[in-house]
Amino acid sequence: MKTYQANLLNSLTLIIMCSWAYLTYDSSDGKSQNFTALIPLVLGIILLLCNNGIKKENKIISHLAVIVTLIAIIGNATKPLMSAIEDGRELGIFRVSLMILTSIIAMITFVKSFINARSK
Repeated sequence: MKTYQANLLNSLTLIIMCSWAYLTYDSSDGKSQNFTALIPLVLGIILLLCNNGIKKENKIISHLAVIVTLIAIIGNATKPLMSAIEDGRELGIFRVSLMILTSIIAMITFVKSFINARSK
């Protein structure tokens, strides 16, 4: 998988999963939806905007995308995943795990492309 394809997959996954979670939020327990739940959506949009630069092998945009991807991994692996596990929300666990998985795949492709560029 090429770097820009992995980034596109990751950005779309972040956007779709976050939108799905936000739009289908069940407030029957009295809790209101928090705007911090939209952080993965913003990160996904940033990564989507970076995709053309990654495809053109722009180093600065690629490094920016790596930082945003790392933030997405750390951000999703902490509070959202732990909350979903504690509350027993299987669908939430699935969504967050999918976002983490695609972010890790994108990170691996970024690292491989940096290693290949360095060896040339």
